[in-house]
Amino acid sequence: MPSDRRMFLSAGLGVTAALASGLTTSAQAVDRPQLSGNVSLDPEVRAAAAHDFGRLIHRQPRGVLRPASGADIAGLMRWAKGEGVKVAARGQGHSIYGRALVSDGIVVDMGAMNSIRDIKADRVVVDAGASWKDLLDATLAQGLTPPVLTNYLGLSVGGTIAVGGIGAASSRHGMQTDNVIALDVVTGDGNEVSCSAAKNPDLFDSVRAGLGQCGIVTRATLRLVRAPERIRRFQLFYRDFPSLAADQRRVLSEGRFDQLQGAVLPDGSGGWRYQLDGAVAYRSGSASDDGAVLSGLSDERGAAVIADLTYHEDALAFGKFEDLLRSKGQWSNPQPWLLTFLRGSNAERVAGDILASLKGDAVGPFGRITFYPLLTRAFHTPLVRLPEEDIVFVFNLIRIPPSNDAAAAERMVVENRTLFDRIREAGGVQYPVSAFAMSPFDWEIHFGSGWPKLREAKQRHDPGHLLAPGYNVF
Repeated sequence: MPSDRRMFLSAGLGVTAALASGLTTSAQAVDRPQLSGNVSLDPEVRAAAAHDFGRLIHRQPRGVLRPASGADIAGLMRWAKGEGVKVAARGQGHSIYGRALVSDGIVVDMGAMNSIRDIKADRVVVDAGASWKDLLDATLAQGLTPPVLTNYLGLSVGGTIAVGGIGAASSRHGMQTDNVIALDVVTGDGNEVSCSAAKNPDLFDSVRAGLGQCGIVTRATLRLVRAPERIRRFQLFYRDFPSLAADQRRVLSEGRFDQLQGAVLPDGSGGWRYQLDGAVAYRSGSASDDGAVLSGLSDERGAAVIADLTYHEDALAFGKFEDLLRSKGQWSNPQPWLLTFLRGSNAERVAGDILASLKGDAVGPFGRITFYPLLTRAFHTPLVRLPEEDIVFVFNLIRIPPSNDAAAAERMVVENRTLFDRIREAGGVQYPVSAFAMSPFDWEIHFGSGWPKLREAKQRHDPGHLLAPGYNVF
């Protein structure tokens, strides 16, 4: 098997704002708050903040704030409130459809706020701009890990808290937002507020998975658990989609794997391969019995790939895939992804119908259609939306086009909207980072019973509707 295929399968210059023309004038400064900290007006800095990982939407900001503290952001928000200027927080820039961008406003680049401050046996305090990779490196040095890690660890802590943060261990531990103990937040009206389930719980519940609508997270206290030493990973391949889904349901109900995912993969000739990806965590000297783990499954056993890795090596596996895409120039191409959850009661039918309608180039040669079941009992974040069933299926089109073809990418965006409408009609919901436009009414439907509380929290904490305009929620 070629090495590329194996990898695929495993897969500034600051200007003080008070002096900056175009941001404020001396006459305005008399009766309006001035912006503390530095805002960069450098054209290259602004250009870098005008696009995101998706490379589908471009919005030029007026300036970029690189804060050193929550106080810097609070000063910005008080200034923005007086000026009516929109503000977008940016972590690692991995939004897909312009959600971390703002036209003629201020981008808050959280990259400098990346300290990992305090690690205890059951929790860690970390700045919101830190990446999950850096956080994991620090906690593993003490034998600890966050319970849920995203497949790609280059995302920022604050960025995933704003949307949910799903990972391979979510069936057991929920979203990353379900493992947040406390947050420090700067609200849209410029207040620095600490919140948790016991202190300011309305803000706590509005910020976790609230799409940045009520505040910018500056610091988080996150739950930690003892890290396993090793991961035994099983990649199993199937002759057809129904066989894959049946075995996924079986191993989920029997709890065979600590991590369970799966995918439908291009086979290179216009067809598909069907993959179950499961992992068993263990400590040295106590590896599981492969025969027991795989007993009774209907995969094509001769094609199975079984790997034994350290926990750290396994967590960083996606980084090798990133390196592959970068080497082929595809990491910077448009990424028109669609991420959704299907009802467990009709997932195979809905996904099967969509698969039958897709062409062989639907996701690109290195893309994939992610499909796997989750138990929903561990999900408790109020604004995380899932179909109201005990089991739901992740169904994502991870589109990685082979070229920088803007017209082709736009056709995929249009198709994403069509597919989302089909999924929503069948009772599914989106994971709110997908590449297509959403109207305020779409968001009201999305949040469902959580909408009134989010709307009230928005009015209380960001009455000027300044924060996160890229989502178009309000």
